[in-house]
Amino acid sequence: MLALLLRLFALRPLLSMAIFGIPILALVAIGVVTVFALKILIFIVLPILLIWWLVKRFRRSSTPLDT
Repeated sequence: MLALLLRLFALRPLLSMAIFGIPILALVAIGVVTVFALKILIFIVLPILLIWWLVKRFRRSSTPLDT
């Protein structure tokens, strides 16, 4: 059975690409997009939020009390 499937895929490369290639390409694309999104989150969004939080905190603590 396995030999018949291998012969079928060898004779029809487009069929084997449709069965094996497209899902693998889709998984690779999803992985690349996920890694890209995590890098943007870690290296761009989180430092901006940290700087914003620190500036907000220091401004609040440096203002004199009005009481």
